[in-house]
Amino acid sequence: MTRAMIATAVLAVMAMAVGLFGLAAPRAGLSISTAQVGQTPVTVMRPSDAEAPVVVIAHGFAGSRQLMAGWQLSLARAGFITVSFDFEGHGRNPVAMSGDVTRIDGTTRLLMEEVGRVTDFALRLPGAVPQVALVGHSMASDVVVRQALADPRVVAVVGLSVFSGAITPDAPQNLLILNGAWESALRAEAVRVMAEIGAQEGETIGTPGAGFARRAAAVPMVEHVGILYAPSGIAEGIDWLSASLGVPALAGPVSLGPWIILTLFGVVLLARPLAATLPLGAAPWHPDRRVFWMLAVGPALVTPLILALFDTRFLPVLVADYLALHLALYGALVMAGAAWVGGVPKARGWIWGVGLALYGIIVFGGIMDRHVGSFVPHAGRIAVIAAILPGAVLAMLADAVLSEATRAALWRRVVARGMFLISLGVAVALDFERLFFLVIILPVIVLFYLSFGMMGRFLGRRTGSVVAVGLGLGLILGWALGVTFPMFDPGS
Repeated sequence: MTRAMIATAVLAVMAMAVGLFGLAAPRAGLSISTAQVGQTPVTVMRPSDAEAPVVVIAHGFAGSRQLMAGWQLSLARAGFITVSFDFEGHGRNPVAMSGDVTRIDGTTRLLMEEVGRVTDFALRLPGAVPQVALVGHSMASDVVVRQALADPRVVAVVGLSVFSGAITPDAPQNLLILNGAWESALRAEAVRVMAEIGAQEGETIGTPGAGFARRAAAVPMVEHVGILYAPSGIAEGIDWLSASLGVPALAGPVSLGPWIILTLFGVVLLARPLAATLPLGAAPWHPDRRVFWMLAVGPALVTPLILALFDTRFLPVLVADYLALHLALYGALVMAGAAWVGGVPKARGWIWGVGLALYGIIVFGGIMDRHVGSFVPHAGRIAVIAAILPGAVLAMLADAVLSEATRAALWRRVVARGMFLISLGVAVALDFERLFFLVIILPVIVLFYLSFGMMGRFLGRRTGSVVAVGLGLGLILGWALGVTFPMFDPGS
C-alpha cells in the first residue's frame, strides 16, 4: 500500500473516531433505556428521575426511533422525559401496519391508538407529570394532531413537515408547525392554516401554556429529512414545549447532522485504501455510444410499461414487492441486451463483492442503525430481504455493466442512473394511487448512489470487475430496501 493510501486510511479512521465521539457526547448524563409497550419497541431518554413533563416523539413513513434522535436527545437534555417508538410496520416493530391507508378510520386510527398506548406507558414512568406533549414528523404529524384532539392529556403539539386535515382554527391547543424552507407545498398549507386565524407564517398567535397558541415557521435551508437535524428548528421546539408545559429549558439543541456526516464520510473513505489492497484488474467491456443509449434508455422505459399490465402484489410490505419486480425486470432486460451484443461480464471477483457487501452492511449499516435509522431486521423481515435480493443484484449488475464497473465517463454514469430513476418515476405516474410511496424512496436511492455507490466505485476502479461491483451493491441495496419499507398487512 502506498503512503498516500496509508494517509487516507489514517484520515478515514480519525474521521470515524471523531464523528462517533461527537455522536456519543450528547448522551452523557442522560438516563437511556429501552422497553416494550405490547410489541412496540420504545426508547426512553431523560435527564434524571426527578419530576418532569413527558414528550412522546413519533417518526414518519419508513422511519424509526433512531431518525428522531436529534429531537429526543435535545428534549431530554432540556429537561423532559422523552419516549420515542417504532410505529407498527416500521423499524424493529414486528407487528405489520394494517387497515386502509386511504381512510382516517383505517390505518390512521390504528396508529393513533398506538400513540395512545405509548402515552399511557410514558405517563406511568417514575416522575412523569400528568401532562404530555406530542412531536410528530411527516406521516406522524397528522397522527399526533388527531391524537391531540382525542386525548385531553395532550397539552401541546409540535408538527414537523406537517400535513393534516384535522387542524381547525381553534384546535389543537399550543400547536407549533415547522416545515423545511424547501418544502414549498407544505409551507403553502401552513400559510393557509395560519390565514384562517388571521396570521402569517413566522407569526405567533396567543401565548403557549396560557390557552390557545399557534405558530408556523419555516426552518432555513432544509427539506423533509433535514428538518430533523436542524438546530434552529429544534431550538424552536424546545422553546415552544418549555412555554407550553411551564418548565424552564435546561439546555439547547443538539446538532447530530455534522457528526453523522463525518462518521459516514470516514466509513466511505476507508473503503478506498481497502480496495487498494486488491489486484489491479483490466478494463471491462466498453459499449459504443449507440449500444449504450439503447441499453440505458430502452429497459428503463419498457420496464414500467410491462409491469403496469400485471398485479405485482406478493409481499407484506408497502410497494417493496413492486420495486423488487421492477429491479429484477430492469436488470434482466439490460443484461439480456448486453448478452445480445457480446457484453456479458466475466465471472470474476465475486468474493470481493461479498466483502463489499459485508463492509457496507456491518460497518456502515451498524453506524446507521445506531444513529440514523433502523438497519437491523427483525425475523419477519428476513423473507422480505430474500425476496428483494435477486432483483436488486440484477439491477446493480446492470448498473455495473452500463457504468463499466464505475470506470465509464461521468456522463454515462449519470445517464444510466438517471434513467433508472426516471423509470421509477414513470411507474409512479402509471399507478400513482398505489405507488406514490416510491416518491419517498427516490432520495434514498440517490443517497445510496452517493454513499455505497462511492464504495463500489473504489472497488470497480481498482479491479475492473463488473461482478464484484454489481454483486456487492446489489446485496447492500436489497438489504437496505428490505429493512426500510414498512411491513403492511391489509387483511388485518
